[in-house]
Amino acid sequence: MTNPGDVRTGEGSSDSDVPLHVESHGNGPPVVFAHGFGGSARNFRGQARALEHDHLSVLFDARGHGRSTAPQAAAAYEPPCFVSDVGRVLDGAQAERAVLAGLSMGAGVMMRYALAHPERVRALVLAAPPRGSDEQLAWAGAFADAIERRGIESAGADFVWGKSSRFDAKAAGFIRQGFLEHPPHGLIHTLRQLLSAQPPIEAIAPALGKLALPVLVVVGADDADARAAARVLIDHVRNLRLELVEGAGHVVNLAAPNAFNAALREFLTELPR
Repeated sequence: MTNPGDVRTGEGSSDSDVPLHVESHGNGPPVVFAHGFGGSARNFRGQARALEHDHLSVLFDARGHGRSTAPQAAAAYEPPCFVSDVGRVLDGAQAERAVLAGLSMGAGVMMRYALAHPERVRALVLAAPPRGSDEQLAWAGAFADAIERRGIESAGADFVWGKSSRFDAKAAGFIRQGFLEHPPHGLIHTLRQLLSAQPPIEAIAPALGKLALPVLVVVGADDADARAAARVLIDHVRNLRLELVEGAGHVVNLAAPNAFNAALREFLTELPR
């Protein structure tokens, strides 16, 4: 069962009154999924179907993406705004605590949320967690500049889904299709305000380890940056399980859905009630 809708809160504030597209699938303990940059809630519908008999999957489009509103002001894309949106989605689902799952950008947001509000987090699922390296931050700024000058189609072919991309062919096709659905200014602001401000994983991992949350990290074997981030997390997070998926790149849940879903289901089944 799917219940799409909007989440609203606040009174005229640029960071808290942004309507978000939200979907709910299934019934049971809640799992909230946050997609990667240029993606949408659709990217996790395969996981929602896999969990529909024993979990409530809550999917949403991030601000500036898909069917959610894309504010014009750059300040509405700063990290605290994305963190606040996770809380709004939890409130809308009437979930006091939930498993938070995110891919890439979404994983970065979910880590930030867990550090700010650990009392609302039952566990974390981090797919292709961001490394926050200098190279990635420079990439985000250059990509924003390219979209501004040349548009999403041309810039995206150079920076994301072209011949030199880190994505496999199947994932690249999904990514291109998704990117073209988003308003350019939303992507530009997200790149400059959120992705360019991603802390290095070395700064996040020690604090995350202190929370003692169960953590599942899923990375594609062909995703060198995510594998590097996973190694840092392993060093600091004691209650961590790593799933390395052979033959998959960055968008691991789309590239290898069966392996991803199997690891996710096993992790959820073994969580303390």
